[in-house]
Amino acid sequence: MSDSVSDLIDRLRREAEQDRPSEATPDVGIVMGSDSDLETMMTGGERRGAYDAFVDELGFAEQTDYENPPGERFTFETYVTSAHRTPDLMTAYAETAEDRGLEVVIAGAGGKSADLPNMTASIAYPLPVIGVPVQEKSVDSVIGMPTGAPLVAVDAGKSFNAALSAAQILARQHDAVRDRLVAYHESLREGVGAVSRELHDEGTPAFRDRDR
Repeated sequence: MSDSVSDLIDRLRREAEQDRPSEATPDVGIVMGSDSDLETMMTGGERRGAYDAFVDELGFAEQTDYENPPGERFTFETYVTSAHRTPDLMTAYAETAEDRGLEVVIAGAGGKSADLPNMTASIAYPLPVIGVPVQEKSVDSVIGMPTGAPLVAVDAGKSFNAALSAAQILARQHDAVRDRLVAYHESLREGVGAVSRELHDEGTPAFRDRDR
């Protein structure tokens, strides 16, 4: 076992023993099978991702030091926990997630053997896990859980929606998160209304050509 993997496993187990208050621990865990999944899982490239949803839309912060949380009340953390290359790290993360204060996990993986979301959900049960197929070819692997082993999943690449779903789970206990979700949804509604009015009032040719 490599030193870095051993150190991470030890860190997770130490954190699980601390019994810190919920406001001082990450609310959401984001794990991915490889750092090559980072663009899809976090910023989404041309498509907005989980980081954009949490930070830009919902006011969460990324927690990088378990013992020194940021000032924001709601936070998330990120790890790479490959199901195939570091199954021991994946197992340790899933086993300790609830004791470390996480309320929901988002797990993303690519390729045809995208097993990380499934395995994380099985080990972390009953903690809810939201699966993100990083690629279209990953969809069947991610959603193919047997009866009795639940996993909620979004469409390929849509980690932004996974973040919103995680926030919906938190919103059942935290009114502040619910208010932020409602405000975000209202901004979408208002945006559609503004575009509809401008399209109608300006006419199709002018509206279509104004940003060219």
